[in-house]
Amino acid sequence: MTSDVTIDSGAARRTGRVGLASAGLSLGVLLSVLDQTVVATALPEIAADVGGLGSIGWVATAYLLASTATGALYGRVSDRFGRRATYLAAVGLFTVASALCALAGGLGQLIAFRALQGIGAGGLFVLPSIALSELFSADRRGRVQGYLGGIFALGSVGGPLVGGLLTDRLGWRWIFYINVPLGVLAVLLTATTLRLPAAARRPRLDLPGSALVVAAVIALMLAVEWGGREYAWGSATILSLLAAAVVLFAAFVWWERRTADPVLPLRLLAGPVLRVAVPATVLLGALLYGSVFFLPTYFQHAYGMSPTAAGFALVPFVFAFVLASGASGRLAGTLGRHKPFIVAGAVVMTAGIALLSVLGGGTSYGPVAAGIVVLGLGVGLIMQLLVTVAQNAVPPADLAATTSLVMSTRGLGTALGVAFFGTLLNRELDANVPVADAIPHVFAWAVPVALLLFLLTVVMPERKADVPRPERAA
Repeated sequence: MTSDVTIDSGAARRTGRVGLASAGLSLGVLLSVLDQTVVATALPEIAADVGGLGSIGWVATAYLLASTATGALYGRVSDRFGRRATYLAAVGLFTVASALCALAGGLGQLIAFRALQGIGAGGLFVLPSIALSELFSADRRGRVQGYLGGIFALGSVGGPLVGGLLTDRLGWRWIFYINVPLGVLAVLLTATTLRLPAAARRPRLDLPGSALVVAAVIALMLAVEWGGREYAWGSATILSLLAAAVVLFAAFVWWERRTADPVLPLRLLAGPVLRVAVPATVLLGALLYGSVFFLPTYFQHAYGMSPTAAGFALVPFVFAFVLASGASGRLAGTLGRHKPFIVAGAVVMTAGIALLSVLGGGTSYGPVAAGIVVLGLGVGLIMQLLVTVAQNAVPPADLAATTSLVMSTRGLGTALGVAFFGTLLNRELDANVPVADAIPHVFAWAVPVALLLFLLTVVMPERKADVPRPERAA
């Protein structure tokens, strides 16, 4: 059931069928997250069909690079052209690129179309969080972001399952074909129901700043993707990429301090909340993917599971994540306090990682399931509320830039986490430690990182948003 909602925002007013609009935005989030991991189980079939086994990993990497690099830009682009128009353009690009991926005749074409798909996905990942925070009042942001967290969990863990099922039954091209009707549905829902007020001022696009931050992110992402795998961490290639990332980020900061309409207003990072929330988000992303990424491998080696069965073994994590994310968002909105749930999430998450760190090859599935349930509860409590407290700490004019910053740094954190913990795992394997014992050792290294996240949540101040409450029409 939907209702018409009218919300005052200065002189602007917006009316829209909120339920359907929210569904259209949420569908975009699900599509973008699913396609991060949906190709994982299909890569052997793709390689057998289009060739290029040595470069097949770029089917996943091209998407991740493009979506992470462009995510930071969509906030300012939507300030300039409007949330709905920008979202429709992003989901349209994603849908067209999905069809092109399905029709690709060679590996080079598929990689190029995956990069194009990733550019659209950057908007699908960021823009719904911005639009939903404006569509609902500040006291309901936690609840809405909690629901988005549940969708994120379903997409992250469900990607390999969906990819495996579609590949086995219909062929790998259907992991892309399936996006087309869903993308069209997202377009129809948002185009016909989403109504948000036009910005009082439309900033100019910061093209130099955008180019610098995209180049810096790509250099950093390539370094963490290749480091310890394609090239040694001390190789000239990795060191050059890291140096390029530092120089480009420094140039970006220099430019942003001088331009009138920066893509990322650096004054945001001087605020007491974002000064803590941003590094906390990086650590959270690193811990989330640095743990969940290796669990299916553990299941396969410890219990002899197939890839699909290993994906199903993560179902307890998803249920716990969705439950905690929805409950924490709802309770935080009702009580008007977010920090207690964020701190509790960090504590529970640390406990979950600690439980997983004491496992071994002979451990039965019961203790493992308990550990991943605790981990899921912790991540669900904290993940989307970090977005909410960041949004509540800034005025409405900075909402889009702040949301883009938080979501993009989480994406960077995920890449850094997989790279860092992957390096630790490789060291264990080089020492001839069995995989089922090596992965828990990696979790042991994650415990101090989780404790650092806990300390950040303790010192993080909390501030309610200065946003008017909605007036509901009859």
